[in-house]
Amino acid sequence: MVEQSETAVRRLAAIPTAAGLAARLASAELERRNIDPARLLARAGLSAAALDRRDRISVVSQIEFLELAAHEVGDDFFGFSLAEKVDLRELSMLYYVAASSNQLGDALGRLERYVCVGNEALVARIHNGTFCRVGLSYAGVPRHLDRHQMEFFTLVMLRLCRQLVGRKLVPLAASFVHHRSDHLQRVRKLLGCEVEFDAHADGLSFDAASMDLPMVGADPFLHELMLKSCEDAIVVRTATVSPFRTVVENAIAPLLPHAEAQAKAVAKQLGLSERTFARRLAAAGLSFGEILDELRRDLAVRYLEEPKLQISQIAWLLGFRQQSAFTHACRRWTGKSPSEQRRSRDSG
Repeated sequence: MVEQSETAVRRLAAIPTAAGLAARLASAELERRNIDPARLLARAGLSAAALDRRDRISVVSQIEFLELAAHEVGDDFFGFSLAEKVDLRELSMLYYVAASSNQLGDALGRLERYVCVGNEALVARIHNGTFCRVGLSYAGVPRHLDRHQMEFFTLVMLRLCRQLVGRKLVPLAASFVHHRSDHLQRVRKLLGCEVEFDAHADGLSFDAASMDLPMVGADPFLHELMLKSCEDAIVVRTATVSPFRTVVENAIAPLLPHAEAQAKAVAKQLGLSERTFARRLAAAGLSFGEILDELRRDLAVRYLEEPKLQISQIAWLLGFRQQSAFTHACRRWTGKSPSEQRRSRDSG
C-alpha cells in the first residue's frame, strides 16, 4: 500500500474517472457472445452511447460492470481474459509514451507519472532496489469492491513490458490484495510466476537488471512529442486523492486476513501518528470501528456468494479469530447466520 502524507489525505476530490477501455472491451465481449450489454451497463450506471463516444466514465461503475459481465458470461477470470486479447495500442498515448522510451525502467517511470490519464483511480509506484517492484493501488475507489479491473491492469502491464522489450519477460512474483483460491494454475501460467492472493499489496516484481533492457521501438523524436501530449493531458486531469474513509478502507482490506486490522497498524500504513489518525477520523465524522465493521459486512456478502469458500475460510479472510464471532456478526448485519444468508442468496 502506498503511504500517504497527512496533507495528501486531507484533500478531497471528485469521483475518479477512466477512459473506459476495460468497459468497452467487456461490452464488446458480451456482444460477441450475443448478449445485449445494455441491461448490465444500466445496472452499473453506464450506457452504450457513452462508451461509443469514448466519454470518460466512473471508475466505480467500470468495476461494477466488469463484475456483472463476468457473472453473466460465467468467467471468474474475466479481467484476465480481456487483458489477454486487448491490442495494447488501445492504451493510446500511454502506450506510445512508454514504447518510445529508451529502456524498460524509463518506460515504467513514464507510466508511473501518466497512468492517471487513463484511470484517475490507479496509482503506480516503482520501487527500485535489489529487485524492481511495480506497486499498484487505488485512490478514491474502495479496493475491496474490485477483482477484475486490478487483474486486467496487472496483466496489461506485464504484456506491455514484454511487448516493449521484445521478449517474454518473467516476473519474480505477483500479488493481489483480493482473495482467490481456485484454478490458480491459469493465473500462474498467464503471469509466469508464483502469485499471492490475500496479499498486503497489489503488484509485480522484476529482476532489477531487466530495467536496463532496451525498448525495441525507442524513438526520441516521438518520445518528446508524447511527453508533451501526456503533460498537457495530466494538467486537465484533476489530481485524485481519495476521501479519507476510502483511504482507511483501502488500508484495512489487506490487513484483514492477517488479523492485523487495528487502528495503530492502519495509522502507520498511512504515515500518520495514532493521535493524528484519530483526529482525522473525528474531523470526518468517522469511527474506525464502524469503518471496519461495514467493510467486513460488504466483504462477507461477497464471499458468501462464492460456494467453494467454507464459512471458516470466510471468517479467517475477514480477520475473525473464531468462526462463532463471524456468525454473531453476520446475524447482526443480516439477521441470518452465514449458512442461512448463503442459502437465501442461492434461492434468490
